[in-house]
Amino acid sequence: MSNYRRTNTQGACYFFTVVTFRRQPILCDETVRVALREAINSVRKQKPFTINAWVLLPDHLHCMWTLPEGDADFSSRWSLIKRQVSIQCREHYRRADWLNSSKRKHRESTLWQRRFWEHQIRDESDFNRHADYLHYNPVKHGYCKQVADWSYSTFHRYVAEGVYPLNWAGVADDLEAITTGE
Repeated sequence: MSNYRRTNTQGACYFFTVVTFRRQPILCDETVRVALREAINSVRKQKPFTINAWVLLPDHLHCMWTLPEGDADFSSRWSLIKRQVSIQCREHYRRADWLNSSKRKHRESTLWQRRFWEHQIRDESDFNRHADYLHYNPVKHGYCKQVADWSYSTFHRYVAEGVYPLNWAGVADDLEAITTGE
């Protein structure tokens, strides 16, 4: 087993990637979207955090959260969210044939990969790069031609707040400019 260490800076902003088990393209299904929204709202009542940015794709999601001062516990938040979604969606998405001994031992569902990836946002430039990456992700993966066409994202909130113009990063050819900052 690896000796992986997660960052633990209290009150920080973090970028996350969370992936479905075996990359199942289910996260945009209404059942899962509703369960995810309810789980996030429930967990935020118990353990507050601010959602700075979010994109939901069929097999993974990216988001940025800011935790309250004195709090660095994003892991328990993700555990609670993933557990609640798994329980609420088990009737439709549980795959008994995918439950191996390790998944049984760890009491895991067949909805999520065990781990998630996190990155602590270092400064405003890092925040902006990650927000751009996150919002452009549906175009990068070929789900739409323009960022504005993807419904499952905070992009539209950013447009309303004047952060992005509606036509920001409109076509797939813009990827290099967005990822390189040119």
